[in-house]
Amino acid sequence: MLPLSKNYGLAQKSVRKKWRSDLGLMRKCELIFEGALQQRNKFMNENFVPLSLNDNFRFKCSESVPCFNECCRDLNQFLTPYDILRLKNNLGIPSDLFLERYASQHTGPESGLPVITLKPDYTSELKCPFVSNSGCTVYKDRPSSCRTYPLVRVLTRSRETGQNTEQYLLVKEPHCLGFKQGQVNTIQNWIKEQGIEIYNRMNDMLMEIISFKNRFMPGQLPIKTERFFHMACYDLDTFRNHIFDKGILDDLDLDSETIDNVKNDDVELLKLGIKSIKIKIFGRK
Repeated sequence: MLPLSKNYGLAQKSVRKKWRSDLGLMRKCELIFEGALQQRNKFMNENFVPLSLNDNFRFKCSESVPCFNECCRDLNQFLTPYDILRLKNNLGIPSDLFLERYASQHTGPESGLPVITLKPDYTSELKCPFVSNSGCTVYKDRPSSCRTYPLVRVLTRSRETGQNTEQYLLVKEPHCLGFKQGQVNTIQNWIKEQGIEIYNRMNDMLMEIISFKNRFMPGQLPIKTERFFHMACYDLDTFRNHIFDKGILDDLDLDSETIDNVKNDDVELLKLGIKSIKIKIFGRK
């Protein structure tokens, strides 16, 4: 049996050896992370170009472009409440059936709010369920991110003033050949031509909700509250039924004009849904 001092010395040597080994592993991990970060920053710098509303870019997508429909595959497509409104009306189905067939619900990791994504076709390269060989079958009601492409709109909201600030980025993905096609456009003209304005207006209404959520109710919503949010934002036909059949908003004392408007107008119904979320969940008018 070794003396205690000898045992202690061996133990120290073993710890130092392990410590050096751990440091080496940590440094390797740091180098890998730094390399990945550099690659990501390089990708961002090369593929995301900040543009102002009056800046020009060239782009056109059509069947004549060799990469046609490639951007409709390998999807992770988020849907806004207004996207769902337009899509379910295009398909002529109620909102609950649309959500069941074509959507999945998640919880936003930062906002803690229910988030809806389009359910891709798992049997065929995770492609969009609405794409065909000749293109988009719901083109006139395609989601906002699709009609904005190859641009990305980044929206931030000031806590102090409540003002929204938008920034557009041009996404130059390596596979996309549309940048060699079409006429030169400004961001402003593209927004008008693609019918993006109404989508932006409707989508921006959620920014105040997200701001309230982050300030007054961090973390995940209680189940009952989450269900109300989901219904008022995404499942509009069920929301309408609950208003008129179950009196879910009777405590808001809605005026007769509002009640008449939401009976048949989905846009007015969505506006009421967002307003009711502010009042009933966050106590704000």
